[in-house]
Amino acid sequence: MRILVSAAHKSSGKTTVTLGLCAALRARGLRVQPYKKGPDYIDPLWLGHAAGRPCVNLDFYTMSHDEIVTAVGARAQDSDIAVIEGNKGLFDGLDLDGSNSNAALARLLATPVVLVIDARGMTRGIAPLLLGYQAFEADIRIAGVILNRLGGSRHESKLRAVIEHYTDVAVIGAVHEDRALEIVERHLGLMPSNEHAQAGAHIARIADRIRAQVDLDRLLDIAATTTPISIVPSLDVQTENAPKRRIGVARDAAFGFYYQTDLEALERNGAELVFFDTLHDSRLPALDGLFIGGGFPETHMQALEANRAMRHAIRQAIDDGLPAYAECGGLMYLARSISWNGKRHAMVGVIEGDVVMHEKPQGRGYVRLQETADGLWPDAQSAMTPFSGHEFHYSSIENLPADTRFAYQVLRGHGVDGRHDGIVYRNLLASYSHLRDTAQQHWTRRFMDFVRGRITGTDASLPPPGTADRPCPSSPREDNA
Repeated sequence: MRILVSAAHKSSGKTTVTLGLCAALRARGLRVQPYKKGPDYIDPLWLGHAAGRPCVNLDFYTMSHDEIVTAVGARAQDSDIAVIEGNKGLFDGLDLDGSNSNAALARLLATPVVLVIDARGMTRGIAPLLLGYQAFEADIRIAGVILNRLGGSRHESKLRAVIEHYTDVAVIGAVHEDRALEIVERHLGLMPSNEHAQAGAHIARIADRIRAQVDLDRLLDIAATTTPISIVPSLDVQTENAPKRRIGVARDAAFGFYYQTDLEALERNGAELVFFDTLHDSRLPALDGLFIGGGFPETHMQALEANRAMRHAIRQAIDDGLPAYAECGGLMYLARSISWNGKRHAMVGVIEGDVVMHEKPQGRGYVRLQETADGLWPDAQSAMTPFSGHEFHYSSIENLPADTRFAYQVLRGHGVDGRHDGIVYRNLLASYSHLRDTAQQHWTRRFMDFVRGRITGTDASLPPPGTADRPCPSSPREDNA
């Protein structure tokens, strides 16, 4: 069973409704597998928390159709219902023909759509909206509508009467305006659930409201009309019988932006994932490699600076040659400093540059990258082929040395300076762009091959495995913290 929850436009309350559905269905004892369309980290954190299992992203720009179908079909074997949250509006997308829209995803997966409508201020006008959506792409099945942000019972009654009179769309829910359902927002969207102190209680509160105002039985009847999805065999060549290597992954309130499928791909390629906390741990565990993903280091920069022992441990490990990869927030943390709202705080300092926060995004949307000769993870087959990723950062990095080496040339997007991305230092690659391990760029296999190459002695600068498991002495590159 599966449904796709979409909306007429973004900011319709779709994510709140979807996570409420996931939590309410889970409370019924169903195994709920959540999905999120597009390049997103924050909504999947909430959806995964609500469903009790990691959310998986589905993205036309970085995945082939077969990969999308397989991503859904493979997990269907271990779930009762797939709940897919769209992004933006049902027909919105990058291309004029709608080939990467939510409607295109519904068509590809043969999945009925439940449309969330922000009905504030609407009465009779909701009828032509629904009729137009039904007629625009007639093969897309809009199987139900959930009215959201209603002004009260009288408003609900009027909308139900209008919809019943003019359309054949079933109203399966009517959610009244309720400030208690809101999730705190800031410059990059919703506050991630890993930073929300009461995330579990808030999700439970939302689930109670959704359970009381949405006909879950009708929703399940709609989802039950779908047929099973066939799994397309993966073309990814995994590293067979590769010795396990310990990869440290920063996961805490400051860093939590990781694709579930990328973490799984790392494990398939021989990684033993070792999670650590940059805010509270005072030392690195024994590691063979390091991965620091995106997040919000700027909102935790005082605490990150205060954990001097961890900053020095990471700096010493990278200076000693530990293979490392960092994306966006991870790049910011590894820089010399972060400045925001008139305050400056020292960071790790292995990247000789200073991060400055701005009021508007400096890089936003999909990127297209071409590898340079300075990349660390050589792969003869894909080195000359451009590949896709995405970026969303309000920061820039300044004062980089003139001889800074870059792994990527930016063909589309901004990256570090509009022309380059992927700062290279020793065995570290740090970029503003977020990668996705898919057929066009199996970065996890390449990174793990690189880690194994360093460990087996092809780089004499790398210390033996486990030597990072020690308090880090002061480095010659001491900061002024």
